[in-house]
Amino acid sequence: MRVLIAPNAFKESLSAAEVARVTAEAFRAAYPNCECICLPIADGGDGTVEALLAARGGRRLNHQVVGPLGDRLSAEWALLGSGDLAVIEMAAASGLALVPASRRNPLHTTSHGTGELVSHALAHGIRGLILGLGGSATVDGGLGMMQALGVRFMDASGTPLTRPLTGGDLNRVADLDVAGLDTRLRHVYLRVASDVDNPLLGPRGAAAVFGPQKGAAAADVSFLEAGLARIHDLLEYRLGCRVATSPGAGAAGGAGAALMAFVGAAVEPGARLVLETSDFSQHLQRADLVVTGEGRLDHSTMHGKAPAYVARLARDAGVPVLAVCGSCEERARADLNTLFQTVLCCPAIGQDGRFVPARAAPALATGLSVFLEKGILPTPSHLRRTPP
Repeated sequence: MRVLIAPNAFKESLSAAEVARVTAEAFRAAYPNCECICLPIADGGDGTVEALLAARGGRRLNHQVVGPLGDRLSAEWALLGSGDLAVIEMAAASGLALVPASRRNPLHTTSHGTGELVSHALAHGIRGLILGLGGSATVDGGLGMMQALGVRFMDASGTPLTRPLTGGDLNRVADLDVAGLDTRLRHVYLRVASDVDNPLLGPRGAAAVFGPQKGAAAADVSFLEAGLARIHDLLEYRLGCRVATSPGAGAAGGAGAALMAFVGAAVEPGARLVLETSDFSQHLQRADLVVTGEGRLDHSTMHGKAPAYVARLARDAGVPVLAVCGSCEERARADLNTLFQTVLCCPAIGQDGRFVPARAAPALATGLSVFLEKGILPTPSHLRRTPP
């Protein structure tokens, strides 16, 4: 039996590579003759660099950038293969995980560091760039990022705004100048990966949906919505770009819209991009069973998340899928069962009933071990073993 193990990370507890390792160990213990192919995946957020390095090889690099709160930090990115393709996660330079819970407020965070990472990658003579937008702490319309790449933004008096722009500065920007935009961007094939397809404005937009997740109060959301609308009007006036309703424009607090308007980039489903770059389909051709999953399976899993994309590819190839998770939304069970033949929930819960990150690996290992001992894998009958 060949098992293709392609999980996403279990957020705040296990990386995708760790989930794959624990899963492979459980399968080898239960089925000593099985072949496990570990292919950690991601959908444009945290873990994208790790997943593509695991699939393609390459090297990690670090660069000092402006963090989401304006302090300096070291952010990691990667060069894949021979070194002409770079992978950058916005989460590494401008991520929500970099901001203490008590200080999370998109009025005070900037995407400037992500632009610095892109500039640093361009200095390495790359020919292609994959930029993952997931996990950001920002709703600055991507202005901080574009500022770092050479775009000048001015206030109503024409004075350049020189400090890294935040969501709180959206109402200060009255004009822009793209003359200084890094010309090296013209010679790089840029692919932008996201796990959401939200527009820039409105009830599904960057401010309304992602603002509260990043610490915005109700009044802050209204301020950010107005600011993003103002910036979109400016982009239309200066650049002739209408991107407010474009799928993915609202990703990373409007960074998707900035990349569309200033660089002409398209926002792609991150899961599809990562799986294509990882040659997932080639591995799938040899698989008898696929194991995927993430920390929590719920209705959002069905819309752009990596496990759902894996399951749909496997279904089209006629390969059964086992999904593993730490928790599962019961209301979503019916929908999830249309994607996965079996869902195995392995909660990492302490004696007080609360989630314990340190218990995630043991819980997954135990859950898989018990499940595999029952011999009821969602595989063709000739591959099932007789239960002990």
